[in-house]
Formats: sequence, C-alpha cells, structure tokens
Amino acid sequence: MTSNGPSGNQKRKMKSASRLYAVQALFQMEHSAQTVDVVRHEFIDHRFGAVYEGDEMQEGDVDHFSRVLEDAVNYQAPIDQMANRAIVAKWAIARIDPTLRALFRAAGAEFRHDDTPPRVVIKEYVDVAHAFFPDGREPSFVNAVLDHMAREARPEAF
Repeated sequence: MTSNGPSGNQKRKMKSASRLYAVQALFQMEHSAQTVDVVRHEFIDHRFGAVYEGDEMQEGDVDHFSRVLEDAVNYQAPIDQMANRAIVAKWAIARIDPTLRALFRAAGAEFRHDDTPPRVVIKEYVDVAHAFFPDGREPSFVNAVLDHMAREARPEAF
C-alpha cells in the first residue's frame, strides 16, 4: 500500500517552513495594519510553494501556520509579557527589532501547546533567526530568550 501524503521528513520541512512564514506574516501584519485573515490568505495563496526568480519556495503546513498566527495574535499581550521577562538589559519588547519581535511572538504561540517539545521549538526558531541574521549575534540572543520563555511557559518539560 502506498501513501499519497508527504513523508515524515517532508512534513518536518513543511512545519519548519510554516514557522518561517509565520514570522514573516507577523512582521507584515505589524507594518501594514492588515488583519490576520488577509495576511494568512496571502501567504497560503501566493507564497507557499511559489516560484521566485526560478527558486521554488517550500510548501508550508497550512494548519500549523494558521494556528501559530492565530495564537500569536490572540495571546499577544501575555506572550509579549513573557518575552519582556526573558529579555535582558531592560529592553522592552517594543524596543526590539521587529523581526525578532515577530519571532518571539510566533515561538511564544507554540509554547502555549504541548504537542511540540520546547527544545524543538527553540531550535527551529533559532534556525529562523539564522535565516534573517546570518552574521549577527541575534541567533544566540534568540536562543537565550526562547529558553527563558519556554521554561516559564512549560516548566514541566525541563
């Protein structure tokens, strides 16, 4: 019997892509004042699997992407408060780079659910940080902040 669905490795890649897309979508929402529904549909309809300059974008996990976006928007205040407690040097989340702010919100949304181990969420979003900041110190900062956020959100997992 053959399976028509994606393999386990392909599912992981799709989930990883959905995390990157979620950070981009949250960033776009903050800078455009577009609603979550408008941005979600734009990404699903025009970015998942799209071809740009000959490069095909990864297909995303639509359900995971949608859940991260919804939770990041619906629980933004408590997620931001959790991020504020994790950020060192008295920097409020409002003063953080908007890409990092979107990343913390997306990861914080995932910490609200216990279906993905916190260490996996942290690694995935540190990888996203590397995509946006390949030569900077931001990925290390992201790792530290997300570790603190995860321990607060899901202490039983540590």
